[in-house]
Amino acid sequence: MAPVLYDFTAAPSPRRARILLAEKGIEHETVQVDLMKAEQLGEAYRAINPACTVPALKLDGGTVITENIGIAAWADAVKPEPALLGSTAEEKGLVFSWNARIEFEGFMPIAEVLRNTSKGMVGRALPGPLDLQQIPELAERGSVRLNQFFEMLNARLKGRDWIAIDRFSLADITALVCVDFAKWVKHEPEPDHADLLRWHAAVSARPSAKA
Repeated sequence: MAPVLYDFTAAPSPRRARILLAEKGIEHETVQVDLMKAEQLGEAYRAINPACTVPALKLDGGTVITENIGIAAWADAVKPEPALLGSTAEEKGLVFSWNARIEFEGFMPIAEVLRNTSKGMVGRALPGPLDLQQIPELAERGSVRLNQFFEMLNARLKGRDWIAIDRFSLADITALVCVDFAKWVKHEPEPDHADLLRWHAAVSARPSAKA
């Protein structure tokens, strides 16, 4: 049996998993979990992933992997090529470092803005089973951090085709989804972010980006 990806097509986090699996050429089944209808909070999905988040990848033996980095580690182990987590010790260190930095400096600020300003997320300021109130000041901080994130990525990509190492890697997947996700909170790279825009166009043209 193929693994089963619990997905919600509109959401950014499962998109990361879809791109990764597409790049790896790993076939899988897909089950949609409708976040708009709060299906992730229902008993049926809680039995699969008590954290109430997507993506989740259910393996043949019943094991469920609930985080993108875990899904990436599993995929790289079962199908080593292409080595999206890096091949050498140095490459792996760079890929994991940049992936973590993009999550902290990019995804977190977007989430701070979105989840603390959206009317649909009143009382749901964080994903998961807990109901938490919005904090407007976090949205203001997130907006400032997001501007700096674009500057940082643009500087990193000066004279480079890829973010972490000399070929496409998990860091590029994470950054692509992050930059696209930022549009949800009305943030986009500026015209003077020429290197970031060049990279974004190239990565967006990959077939996996449409997954």
